[in-house]
Amino acid sequence: MGRRSGPPRRLAAADLRYAAAVADPSTKRPAPALGLALLIALMSLAPSSAAQARSSFVLAYPKQLGPQHAATYDDAGVRIGGANLFIEKLPSGGIRLQTESGRRSGARTIATAELAPVVPGQSLRLVGQESRSVDEQGHALGVMRIDHLAGVARCLDRLGATISEMRLPDEDRVVNVPLNLLFLPLVSGEVDSLDFQLFLCRPDARLIDFEAWIESGGSGSDDPIEIRYAPDFGFASPLARTMVPKLSVWFDPMEPHAWQAHRLPLYSGGPEVFVIRDDVSSTGLVDP
Repeated sequence: MGRRSGPPRRLAAADLRYAAAVADPSTKRPAPALGLALLIALMSLAPSSAAQARSSFVLAYPKQLGPQHAATYDDAGVRIGGANLFIEKLPSGGIRLQTESGRRSGARTIATAELAPVVPGQSLRLVGQESRSVDEQGHALGVMRIDHLAGVARCLDRLGATISEMRLPDEDRVVNVPLNLLFLPLVSGEVDSLDFQLFLCRPDARLIDFEAWIESGGSGSDDPIEIRYAPDFGFASPLARTMVPKLSVWFDPMEPHAWQAHRLPLYSGGPEVFVIRDDVSSTGLVDP
């Protein structure tokens, strides 16, 4: 099943506040530095204006904390490594998400996100995100770091020195890591599409507009709900999206807040992988 019919319900600039429950401690998978080198050649965005110093999105507090076991697969469906995912409660009442996925040796990505309480035990707001990657040869590729409170996003080298940075927009819609929380209004049917931004470091610091939508599943189907997301190139989107990696997150149709899997490149220009929960079959998710 594709997008729902009827007038689109779009979550965008004027309607960014929401809270939805998550029934799975998988609270997000790496949505770290994504392999979108091709789109960089298609669009170039200037740094934004002075930041408001807080994220525009309010996300739900996860119902479960602790580890979530998963594995990393290549695009042929072969298991190539583990995926360590952990959510912990902080003394402040917020949470920290930590994820790692990739090959047993070689390319890997580690991503973290910290969220502060808005309504204690019910809703959260991003305060920081970070991802670091290692390429196929084991070489560190540096660090992507977003400080929502300071309103600054930075690209660092492997020693921690700043290579480039930019101010976040007044309307901070930047979400790189907890995409399974971000996409819950789509899963629940509250909206049909959702606008957000990703921060990328290669070749330099930049923000890219993205749109997410329901690609398949839902509305009584037993198939997993697939949320597809892609760069928003405006009128050029249909053609441009055929030339960038496919990016997806899958949810359980019987328990819509439960994350099942996601597909993305490990890093910009890196190998495309699937990260799939251990209790979920890769059949039907990974094309042979």
